[in-house]
Amino acid sequence: MADHLEASVTLPSDPASVSAARSYVVGTLAEWGLPSDTETADTVRLIVSELATNAVQHTFGQSPTFTVDIALHHDEHLRIGVTDSHPRFPKRLPAAVQQDNGRGMVIIRWLTAECGGRLRIRPTREGGKTVSIELPWSLPAAPVPAGQEP
Repeated sequence: MADHLEASVTLPSDPASVSAARSYVVGTLAEWGLPSDTETADTVRLIVSELATNAVQHTFGQSPTFTVDIALHHDEHLRIGVTDSHPRFPKRLPAAVQQDNGRGMVIIRWLTAECGGRLRIRPTREGGKTVSIELPWSLPAAPVPAGQEP
């Protein structure tokens, strides 16, 4: 595989774009060798859902679009970032028992850490922010056909 792969998509800040972001990322990673039916793909799918949902719900209409960037460096590190133009950084809310929302960042942090990755939040030059995760990249071993075991 190449030393560096990148892909990007910009979507409207609309609830329907969450599904589009998820599909785009999982489809791109499948092209890069990660089957969409793996546990890693499921984890990435959930992280992207939470990142995109935050970009849609918590920008209060002040970010008409959001951008999803994917980069794979040297077949070692996968970075996925979601950028919007709203200046407010996400806040970690206390987990209340009856709370229906506000857990997105907790979920993202937990899943990222569980995979051995890290979460970053950075301001953009234009006054918005990028929330990104970096995960170690590992492809599942290819199954060995029956009768061909080493």
